[in-house]
Amino acid sequence: MALLTLQERLHDAAELLQRASQIVALTGAGISTESGIPDFRSPGSVWQLQPPVSYHDFINKSEARQQYWQTRRHLSSQVKEARPNTAHRALADLERRGMLLGIITQNFDGLHQDAGNSAERVIELHGTSRAAACTLCGARSSITELQERIDTGAIDPRCPACGGFLKAATILFGQRVPETELARAKELAAACDLFLVVGSSLKVMPAAMLPQLALNRNVPLIIINLQPTSLDALADVTIAEKAGVVLPRLVELL
Repeated sequence: MALLTLQERLHDAAELLQRASQIVALTGAGISTESGIPDFRSPGSVWQLQPPVSYHDFINKSEARQQYWQTRRHLSSQVKEARPNTAHRALADLERRGMLLGIITQNFDGLHQDAGNSAERVIELHGTSRAAACTLCGARSSITELQERIDTGAIDPRCPACGGFLKAATILFGQRVPETELARAKELAAACDLFLVVGSSLKVMPAAMLPQLALNRNVPLIIINLQPTSLDALADVTIAEKAGVVLPRLVELL
């Protein structure tokens, strides 16, 4: 059987999108790499050279917290300079057309909101880099002010309210995804009439199990990701291309 061309896959995906009105998108690092934010899990990534600080070590080791802040200094500048790309804007266009139920993102960069998606329709499973949070009481505060404290010599910043350790409001390895966000994500997967995966390898739980919830209801699944995923064989359409190339063309076909 001949392999479908990119144009044929685009038309197949567009036909599925045209029949949908409650689309849920799961986005991963692959949508933000085109905005200049590195994918830390890819071969040759920074995390392969220097494994990220785990939540256990952050809580228990002063040197781990110092390493965390040193690593974050470079990342924060990349995230601050990043701007939404054509893939982010295409998802915002789907919302404006009344077709998008919501976005579940593994990213913490806030680019979906910058592109025009309503904050209430974006579920940030892994948190946000745009706020600081206390690991003890959970209080949110300014990440800009906290980063300035680090840059001017603060080694191990503490929460002024309870004395807990402060960090960006993102999820570290070994830290549980907040139950509220996960429950909302499951609700979206249970209510959608099309599930769209964009730029995710579907290797990181619990996000990786969300498309399966839709598949269990025989909801169409479209996967746009450069590398193969574990659900490719079950997807209605798979497109191994950059999200910034595919999503705008799909929206144009609607």
